[in-house]
Amino acid sequence: MTAPRTPKIPYGGDYNPEQWPEEVQDDDHRLFTRAGVDTLTVGVFAWSLTQPGPDTYDFSVLDGVLARAADERRRVCLATGTAALPPWLAKRHPEVNRTDFEGRRHRYGQRHNFCPSSPEYRSAASALAARLAERYADHPALLAWHINNEYGGACYCDLCADAFRVWLRARHGTLDALNDAWWTTFWSHRYTDWDQIEPPSALTEHWRGPDHTAFQGITLDYHRFTTDALLGCFTAEKDAIRTHDPDTPVTTNLMGLYRPLDYHRWAPHLDFASWDSYPPLDAPPTRPALGHDLMRGLKNGAPFWLMEQTPSTTACRDVNPLRRPGELRLATWQAVAHGADAALYFQLRASRGACEKYHGAVIGHAGRADTRVFGEVAELGRELADLGDATLGARTPARTALLFDWDSWWALEISDGPSRLVRYPDTVHAYYRAAREAGADVDVVPVTTDLTPYDVVLAPVLHLVKDDLADRLTALTRRGGTVLATFLTARCDEHDRAFLTDVPGPLAPLMGVRIDEWDARPQDVVQPVDLGELRTTARLVFEIVQPRGAEPVGTYGADFYAGTPAVTRHRVGAGEAWYVATALDQPGVDHVVRRVLARHGLVGPYAGHPAVETATRVAPDGARLLFLLNHAPEPAALTAHATATDLLTGKRFDEGEPLTLDPFGVRVLRLQQTVRPRSSGTPDLRRK
Repeated sequence: MTAPRTPKIPYGGDYNPEQWPEEVQDDDHRLFTRAGVDTLTVGVFAWSLTQPGPDTYDFSVLDGVLARAADERRRVCLATGTAALPPWLAKRHPEVNRTDFEGRRHRYGQRHNFCPSSPEYRSAASALAARLAERYADHPALLAWHINNEYGGACYCDLCADAFRVWLRARHGTLDALNDAWWTTFWSHRYTDWDQIEPPSALTEHWRGPDHTAFQGITLDYHRFTTDALLGCFTAEKDAIRTHDPDTPVTTNLMGLYRPLDYHRWAPHLDFASWDSYPPLDAPPTRPALGHDLMRGLKNGAPFWLMEQTPSTTACRDVNPLRRPGELRLATWQAVAHGADAALYFQLRASRGACEKYHGAVIGHAGRADTRVFGEVAELGRELADLGDATLGARTPARTALLFDWDSWWALEISDGPSRLVRYPDTVHAYYRAAREAGADVDVVPVTTDLTPYDVVLAPVLHLVKDDLADRLTALTRRGGTVLATFLTARCDEHDRAFLTDVPGPLAPLMGVRIDEWDARPQDVVQPVDLGELRTTARLVFEIVQPRGAEPVGTYGADFYAGTPAVTRHRVGAGEAWYVATALDQPGVDHVVRRVLARHGLVGPYAGHPAVETATRVAPDGARLLFLLNHAPEPAALTAHATATDLLTGKRFDEGEPLTLDPFGVRVLRLQQTVRPRSSGTPDLRRK
């Protein structure tokens, strides 16, 4: 099953009419119509309203909300409301409340406050989901099901300890296998009974917080267990819905680069991916772009929904800056450029009280239509209505893949060496940013992905190398592709045990290097690196490389390893394998990545315009769509590199004609070339 079919990009967002009297709701719908809002996400935190007691359900409010939506010709993404416990459930069954990392059983409060292993929670949540599906499965307003909300958090209670032991039996089979995987001969940890195993917490294996653990293997497995435990809550609700509604698509709102949960394990269970994008507003535009491409990669390139974004400001950080004029439109079109088939907000009307009363909203507390934010939202609504279905279902024909791996993220950041200053998402972003700013479309994909469609594979800080990945990367290189790996890649196996071979482990033959030593220094220690055409710097980790077939491309310029390779290239078959042995600064990463992309003709025509982002999608009818986004407050003077028509203005550009982007401007160009699908499903990008 895929995302809901709609005649245009769904536009709207989270709405909480249960907080407002009917006359306010009347005003809201009048304003929704003015803003082009056609889709409402409702019921996200309505559990205590729809089930005020253990044996009492009250759907009168939701009945009215959905009836009103249908009357107004709006569609509803209906949430099950199970992300925040109702007070009666926590009082009646205290075991549904979580136990935290320090071993404290929580009392009722906040949200995302449930134990995922609690039978009482799962039973009550599934029962509510079933009741909702039974009542609304055939409702004309229903567009999609939204289970729970922003799943996250871990529990360390006795129920979770028991469930963890069951999970470990299924994963490892025997205690001998588990002891070997966790290397428990270290520190007298060999287990002789499953009941001896405790969840890794501040009371057991950890000190100085969740990232400092005596046994990486058990902590790594607990991250995996927590992912599966929360996924089990999701699938239980989905199964309950499916007993009454076999057809309506089901999703939950993910959170992009969210460390606690491995979304690749969730992907097969989502009918379509959706996520909430809240990047720091001073972050480079490639930060939210990376999140979009990661979400698109969950479902093998299928479009996703932008389930939440702020129309103006957030309320969850110490300081919450405001989106400047034009930035909301730009952020929304960026999401569409990277694969979004819906554009929704949190929130449609600002809450009067509690911790999100200052969070940005389409409609503020005064309910006015003459604010700047409402005007920008309404203008964007008109633009999306005019666009219609031109981008729906379109896919990205990327030839560059970036491997993203939650196991490596966890393993790298819970390791006691070489450096705790290396952060997985920062290094991944550096290489993603280099590729995107060079004009390459990038698929951000799991390590299990079929690599045959790609010419370039980027594998930054892929700390764990599992299964047959080394063989598949070697095969890609031999047929002419390029693989780029970095420092701290291929150090350990799936259990976080060091490979008993030369670093970088199973990738050493492909990379053509051997690494016996590595130096880690504080953030303020900067080493020069000579890349030939560029002299740059590096920090944090400096691996000392001995070439074994590879040729130096860049060398260190200081310390006892001055003159030794910092970047190498190894020719393998018809292709190349590059190894970057240190944390280059961004200009250094840019330089190396552009050399790799240039070998395959993947540096885009606008790579010389650092503020101009490009992205390509191919519509189901074969139309090739080029998105141009200007992230600068100044206009960008470009030249059309193909004959095209701007779908937002209707203006035609001939090849070679000047093309200007306004400050924070956007163009969606339909190129006069189509894409003929190959029999394998890989797009054929030849011009007709």
